[in-house]
Amino acid sequence: MNTKVSTTEKLTALLNDVREARDSFLGYPVSKDFNYEPLYEFLQYPINNLGDPFESSTYKVQTHEIEREVVDFFAKLFRANPKDYWGYVTNGGSESNLYGLYIAREMFPKAMVYYSESTHYSVKKNIHLLNIPSIVIRSQENGEIDYTDLEETLKFNRHKPAIVLTTHGTTMKEAKDDVSRVKSILRKLAIHDHYIHCDAALAGSYGAFATPRVPFDFVDGADSISISGHKFIGSPIPAGVIVTKRSLRDRVSKGISYIGSLDTTITGSRNGHSPLFLWYAIQKMGVEGLRARYEHSLEVAEYCKHELLKLGINAWTNPGSITVVLPKMPSEIKDKWQLATEENITHIICMPNVTKAQIDAFISDVEQVLPMQAELEEPAYY
Repeated sequence: MNTKVSTTEKLTALLNDVREARDSFLGYPVSKDFNYEPLYEFLQYPINNLGDPFESSTYKVQTHEIEREVVDFFAKLFRANPKDYWGYVTNGGSESNLYGLYIAREMFPKAMVYYSESTHYSVKKNIHLLNIPSIVIRSQENGEIDYTDLEETLKFNRHKPAIVLTTHGTTMKEAKDDVSRVKSILRKLAIHDHYIHCDAALAGSYGAFATPRVPFDFVDGADSISISGHKFIGSPIPAGVIVTKRSLRDRVSKGISYIGSLDTTITGSRNGHSPLFLWYAIQKMGVEGLRARYEHSLEVAEYCKHELLKLGINAWTNPGSITVVLPKMPSEIKDKWQLATEENITHIICMPNVTKAQIDAFISDVEQVLPMQAELEEPAYY
């Protein structure tokens, strides 16, 4: 008997699986409250953003103008110098981090990279790809970089240029490194040749609105900043944005006659649809829309934390964070709600699409599955 599944049946089954998985995850920083129907027509075209978005190209099926507006928006949000900034839409935070490190290496080929043990896993991989020597700095209990360890480690290498990778929203605890404090340490040690890249994948989109505000942008001392567009803003396709100084980009640019443009990005062909999604979203939201999304997420995170505390579960958040950290959950809870877990902790990330009703459903499951266990108590950091 022929039991071959038809293409339609396979697609229908896959769609149902994706839809079901989408509706039951709380552990990953992905927004799903978007509607890009007005852009569906563009999917019929081979949009390829070849070359530098700020330069002309012989290939015209592109969205460079839209991409520039996306970069402009984030450059302003990150308080970049209006006369000296540049950037492009990447495939995601990992590529954005790679670009920041790439420019830093080209500026200082003999530099040492410093990053905390809480830094995103892509950083170690990128450092390996670029073949740059590096030193891991301890993290504090809340996930923030240990500034004392950073200073003491830098002292041993004062003869070398320093590349410091800071994080504005670590993976598990959404801790935020203070860029201005890092800058002060470099000045104190008279390390003039230095570069600071800020990985702001999740929290960079709302870092300007947080209270207390943790310094992370160009005015605070960053030389490049990266975010992930599919996280807080939301996109059907993973995307990122890298913003740096145009004067730094010029150090790596090369003219390519084949495309009639400059080769300044990591990849040659680049997704031209992602800039369109991000542009549409920020046109609809604006700065105040982003602020409102953050305030909603913050309110839900506080609600989640207090509901867990009422159950006797020692949940906590870093100040101004939308990530609720809690002890490792049983597999039934972890699997159903797709909770990312590392060692003895897990977390719930209250993205803009997360509602109090979803938190109530999660809490109900926890009540049924999880008896009160003394071993689940962990130190709380508020």
